[in-house]
This record gives sequence, structure tokens and C-alpha cells, in this order.
Amino acid sequence: MKILIVTGIYPPEIGGPAEYARNLKEVWVNRGDYVSLKVFSKFKNIPLGIRHIIFFFYIIPSVVTADYIFTLDAFSAGVVTVAAKLFNKKVIFRTGGDVLWELYVERTGDMVLLKDFYKTRLHKLSTKEKLIFSLMKWALQNMSAVIWSTKWQKDIFLQPYGLQKQNHFVIDNYYGPKDYGVDTKEKIFIASGRSHKLKNIDLLIQVFQDEKIKESGVILDTQTVPPSEFFEKIKGSYAVISVSLSEISPNTIISAISAGKPFIVTEENGLKDRIGDVSIVINPLDIEDIKQKVLWLADPINYESQKRKLDSFNFVHSWESIAEEYITVYNSIK
Repeated sequence: MKILIVTGIYPPEIGGPAEYARNLKEVWVNRGDYVSLKVFSKFKNIPLGIRHIIFFFYIIPSVVTADYIFTLDAFSAGVVTVAAKLFNKKVIFRTGGDVLWELYVERTGDMVLLKDFYKTRLHKLSTKEKLIFSLMKWALQNMSAVIWSTKWQKDIFLQPYGLQKQNHFVIDNYYGPKDYGVDTKEKIFIASGRSHKLKNIDLLIQVFQDEKIKESGVILDTQTVPPSEFFEKIKGSYAVISVSLSEISPNTIISAISAGKPFIVTEENGLKDRIGDVSIVINPLDIEDIKQKVLWLADPINYESQKRKLDSFNFVHSWESIAEEYITVYNSIK
């Protein structure tokens, strides 16, 4: 088969869509399919709007010849949709984060939770953000189907984007087999990630500057490393922590589970149904709650208890399974 993948970023760029595109391509190529990969960030230095026109003509040859079209990028989703409609092709969009919410938080510093953003902030969008919202709404409504990594995100998007009549599918992210890390004497908490305001890193740094936290011996590591090194870094850590305002499907936490490392995660996440039994959750807006959970996990008895819980978590979702589920979805839509 001829498969077209459109992605916003691709390794060595860092981010979930980049890893997703790389691994899907690898699986499909290994099974004998021809995969055309088009990366929107290749045109990121060209002004907004013009880059979309250029990208449209750039992907046309691949759209014409494709049997299957998958897009992982919100910014170019509309372009892919228009191209697909011109040649009567089905196109499936796999959601990742929320570009509109991220842009708003980054611009304003308004630390609003994702679940509240669409209910209370749409009237505060800038002209650029209003345009993005309108284009995303049109693109999502005109996709052949939308694949979500969590039902939680789907439920948030349904009403504001008017997607009640759309074809929806939920496919879990990649969950690898257990690959345990080493025990470490240093109590290093990994909080690596993009330097966006919604990651709430400034508040987390405040937490680790508290005297009681320092006395417990914990250390915060926020240094970003390439994806190829990140899992090994987690394996060598004491724990993983995410205090983001909201996390739709946090790959860092999934990696912590694979490495057998206890973790603290924002209660505003889409994986509750899957990982709730092994999670330590915090209110991302409550600094005292975060402090108490860090101190709790710094205690060796509590730490070992969490490790035992993680030992019992046995859900695995391979890239091969994900790639096959994508094809099944594509073949099921009219």
C-alpha cells in the first residue's frame, strides 16, 4: 500500500508527533508498504499562510498516489483536508496536544486548565488564535475520522468544535514492555519537557526550593535531552514528575511505567482510566499539594510501595498493534 503521513515535526525534533510518525513509518515500511512522509516544520521559517500554500503544492503528488492518508499535525490539517477532498481521498487526523490552548497560555500567562479553556476563555482569543480555532474547527469537521489517544480529550473537544456527527476512534498511545531502570542513591526527580508555560515548571522549581523538600534529599532535573536518550535518563532516575496544567496522554509518564519508576502526575490528565491505580496525582495549581506528594514519595517505605504497584501494571501496546489499528480504522470508514 501507499501511505502518506503528514506530521508537524520529525526527529531530531522533540515531541510526541515526531516519535509517532517515525515509529509508524518504520512499522509500515518493514511490512512492505511504501510510506511518503511530509513534514510541515520544513517550512516553519516562511510566513504564516504562505507556508500553507507552499505546503499544499508540496504534498499534492503524494496525496494523488496515496491509498491511505494520516495527518498528525494540527497546523497543516486544513491543508491536508483540502488536498484530500480535491482528489476524493479519505484522511484521518490523529490528535496530539492542543495547539490553541498552548498558544493562549504561552501568550497570556493565564494558567487555565484545558477542561476550563473552551468553557471560559474563547472570548479572550487573539485574532490569530480565533483564526486558528476557526480553521481547526473546519478541518476537524471535514476529516473522514478523528483518532484520539484518550476519551478525556475527545469529550472536551466535542462541543466547542461541533464534532458530534464525526467518526471517532480512541487508540491508546504506545506502552512498551517493562525495561527496568537501576536503583539510585540520589533522589532525582525527572521533569524534562518542552519549556512551555503550561508545563508549570516555574512552580515546580519553587517546590524544590522549599527547605523541607531540600532536607528530604530530593533533586529536580529539568534538563531536556534528545528522545533517544530520554528513556535511559528515566531509567537512571528516582522518580518522574509532571505538574503540567493538563496532560492529554503524557508519554513521559508512560515511559516511567515501563522503567518501573514511581511518578507524580497532574490530576488533569487523560490516562486516569488506564493508570489511575499506579498514579500519585496532584492539583497543578496547589503548591502545597505538590510539596506534600514529593515529600511522601521521598520516604523509602512509600517509594517501595509505589514500585510494587508498578510491578503489577502489565498493559503493553506495541507500535505494531497501533499501526494495525490505524489501518483497521481507515478500512472501516465510508
